[in-house]
Amino acid sequence: MAFKWNWELIKYEVQDRTVIITMNRPEKRNALNPQLVRELSEAFTRAENDRKARVVVLTGEGKAFSAGADLEYIKQMQDASYEDNLADSLRLMELFKLIYTLNKPVIAALNGHAIAGGCGLATVCDFIFSVPEAKLGYTEVRIGFIPAIVSTFLIRRIGEGKARELLLTGKLITAEEALKINLINRIVPADKLLSETLEFARQLAETTSGEAVARTKWLIANIYNFPFPQNMEFAAEQNAKARQTRDCKIGISRFLKKEEQKW
Repeated sequence: MAFKWNWELIKYEVQDRTVIITMNRPEKRNALNPQLVRELSEAFTRAENDRKARVVVLTGEGKAFSAGADLEYIKQMQDASYEDNLADSLRLMELFKLIYTLNKPVIAALNGHAIAGGCGLATVCDFIFSVPEAKLGYTEVRIGFIPAIVSTFLIRRIGEGKARELLLTGKLITAEEALKINLINRIVPADKLLSETLEFARQLAETTSGEAVARTKWLIANIYNFPFPQNMEFAAEQNAKARQTRDCKIGISRFLKKEEQKW
């Protein structure tokens, strides 16, 4: 059974235990303006707090996943104060951080090009599935802008060397090239993109513990915060805490009894 909520610029739907969030601004190639950023933040917050949902899928309506920041809006903001621009930037940062640290796996289903901030939006997701014809890139430097917020996430995802190449050249790459450098996880024909993404989401929901996944995502997000010795202590502490969770007790009991692990 599917449940739907509609904002003005996004669609929100729950199928089984998967939330599907669709950016619905196709006439602007799903460019990120303040309203879309706000609605995405609200939708992901709803998904995070939805006890019935285990996985979130993010995609776009139309021919593009997202063309990045709405440049008409950025042009308007150039005449605003630094404080106003900072507040606006912080809202985008909070959205990226929300998705990256969400307590559930997030899969970006790229139905088309993911450019600049749109590629950043995909980068902060846990998995990225893409149609073959999609182009990806962080093109900010080509228009005198910088890919500031996404840089931290991209370096974590593909390493500094490849990140430098993409961020400093602003070049676009094909989905096949993105797959080779581990920027995306899978290339899927357009007519099967949503079905394969939802099947992957279903498998995640059925074969992994929701509590364990949430703890693992939190661990990944925080593991780089300390020097190496403290990192290892931090990891050991999380290991110890995880052993006492309900899901861990259930999972190990099932394994030892050779029972099916179905979450």
